[in-house]
Amino acid sequence: MADLGTLDLNLLRVFDAVARERHVTRAAERLHLSQPAVSNALARLRAALGDELFLRRPGGVEPTALALSLAGPVAEALDRIAGAILAQAPFDPATTDRVFPIAFSEYAEAVLAPPLIARMQLEAPGAMLAIRHADRTNWEALLAEGQAVLALGMLPDPPALYTRLRLLPEVFCTVMRAGHPLAEGELTLERFLSVPHLLHSPNGSRDGALDGMLARTGHKRRLGAVVAHLAGVPEILRGTDLVMTLSARLAQLLAEAHGLVVRPTPVAIRHSRLSLVFHRRCEADAGHAWLRRLILGVAREITPVGAPPEDAPEEEDA
Repeated sequence: MADLGTLDLNLLRVFDAVARERHVTRAAERLHLSQPAVSNALARLRAALGDELFLRRPGGVEPTALALSLAGPVAEALDRIAGAILAQAPFDPATTDRVFPIAFSEYAEAVLAPPLIARMQLEAPGAMLAIRHADRTNWEALLAEGQAVLALGMLPDPPALYTRLRLLPEVFCTVMRAGHPLAEGELTLERFLSVPHLLHSPNGSRDGALDGMLARTGHKRRLGAVVAHLAGVPEILRGTDLVMTLSARLAQLLAEAHGLVVRPTPVAIRHSRLSLVFHRRCEADAGHAWLRRLILGVAREITPVGAPPEDAPEEEDA
C-alpha cells in the first residue's frame, strides 16, 4: 500500500472522476484530459495501491471492493478542498461564469425556476444553473456525491452535516377542466369524492397528503390515474372528468396557462413547505451564499396564493 506522503494527489482526481463516471473516456472528458493520460494515471494508482481498482465490463468499468471503499472518502476530501478554495475566492455575480449544479423537485422547478433564471440573467448573465431532478429518494446522494450543491423540494429532516432552510408555505387547491360537473355549485366532500382523482407522484406512490387527511376521517378517494411528471397533467384534466389536488401556486399556474378551473379543496389539508438543503461545507462559499440569497428572495416575492398564516400547522410529509 502506498505511503500518502509519496502519493501524487493528482491521481486521486482521476480516481474520483472514473469512480463517478464508471467510464474512462467520460472521466477524461470530465477532467479535460486525453483518454491515454487517464489510463496512465490509473496504471500508476493501481501500482501504488496494489489493486486493480476498476475492472473492464461492457459499457464501462466496475469498481473493486477497495475502489468502492475509497470512493466516498476521496470524493469528500476533494469536495472539501474545492469548497475551501471557493470560499476564499472573490465572487462577483456580474462577471462570474460559474455553473451551479442544483437539484429541484418537479414542483420546485415549475414554480421557482422561471423567476430564478430570469433574476440570474439580470444579476449574473454569465452564470448558469444546471438543474436535475431531486426527490426524497435521491437528494442526499446528489449532495453527498457533489452532483448538486443544493436540493430543493418536499424533503425530510436532513442529517447533521446538512443545513435546511424552509420556504413557500401554502395550501392546496383542486383543479379541473372548464365545464366539469364540480366546476360550479357547492363543492361538498360527497361531490368531491364522487369523481376520479389524478395524483402526481414522481416516485410512484399512490398516497398523497390528501389521502392521509381523508383516512383520518374515515374517507377514501378513487384514483383514476397516477402520473410521474407534470407535463401531461393539463391535457389529462382537459380531456377527462379527473380532478387534481395540488399546491395552490402550481394549481394557479396550470389554470392560467391551460384554461382550467381552480376550486378550494373541501378537505382541511395541513400545508407543507419546500425545503432548501445543502451540505455545511458550502456555507462559507461566497457564490453558494449568493445563490441561496437569490432563491430565498425569489421565493418571498412569489405571489403567496392561498398561503396560510405563519403560525399555521404544517404537514411534514406532504
